[in-house]
Amino acid sequence: MKEYTFYTVDVFTDKLFGGNPLAVFPAASGLSSAQMQKIAREFNLSETAFILPSQRTDATCALKIFTPGGELLFAGHPTIGSAFVLAITGQVCAKENSTTIFLEEGIGIVPVKIVFRSGDLPVYAELSAAQMPEYGNQQLPLLDQLAAMLSLNCQDLLQAQAISCGLPFVFVQLSSRESLKKAQLQLELWQQLLADCWASSVYLFYRDGEQINARMFAPGLGIREDPATGSAATALAGLLCKDYLQSDGTLLWKIEQGIEIDRPSFLQLEADIQGGNITAIRVGGSCVLVTQGIFKIN
Repeated sequence: MKEYTFYTVDVFTDKLFGGNPLAVFPAASGLSSAQMQKIAREFNLSETAFILPSQRTDATCALKIFTPGGELLFAGHPTIGSAFVLAITGQVCAKENSTTIFLEEGIGIVPVKIVFRSGDLPVYAELSAAQMPEYGNQQLPLLDQLAAMLSLNCQDLLQAQAISCGLPFVFVQLSSRESLKKAQLQLELWQQLLADCWASSVYLFYRDGEQINARMFAPGLGIREDPATGSAATALAGLLCKDYLQSDGTLLWKIEQGIEIDRPSFLQLEADIQGGNITAIRVGGSCVLVTQGIFKIN
């Protein structure tokens, strides 16, 4: 019987019981991928993260991420939460007021900036996308079909597009905050329309200037509704930036998610534009430590 220390943190919040819960194993050497998958199912959170030594000289460590349904090449809140755990356990130390670490994930190297207060207390973490937006060429269902899948009317939907920054989503822009609140995913229609597609997870959002309100459904990953989705926020920049590509500079949005399931989450999204292209995307937020424990496994 071997013992592994784990921590749980609430990610994209500064208050306990908000944000997206995450389990992190900061020293996961010795666990097989099959064991990691079983542990993720046991916790039954949106994701569980496992930190391992990296063989790459340009990486601080390696990160493996599992949902209850399978392994992910990249995910936002496990990246942010794992960086936070590395900081609170002293595996990463502050250099002045911040430090940047480099996590080796399935998608590649993901830089994460950690901001500290009083020298050693992490208060904010911000990842930089390893991949710029990829626009899927899958044939999306018609808006009236998507509306039925979401228990909405066709006039509630403004547009839909499939985009990925390492994990693909179908982004559906809604016409009102009320439409976002009343949306309910019909699993049978989702199975017919999206289950076997390149992008099957559905990210709904309503935009009011720089303020974004969002919800995300990913039944294919074993996630009925996600409290906060950093990987989707990263790819969302590919849609939000389209109207601004003629002007160089940095764009900023604030995203609220998880309100409808009583897990308020707050994400900050930034994108740099230069020469008509998106050159960098950053997603950040705060974390709260919840538990520390020991997992015993044969």
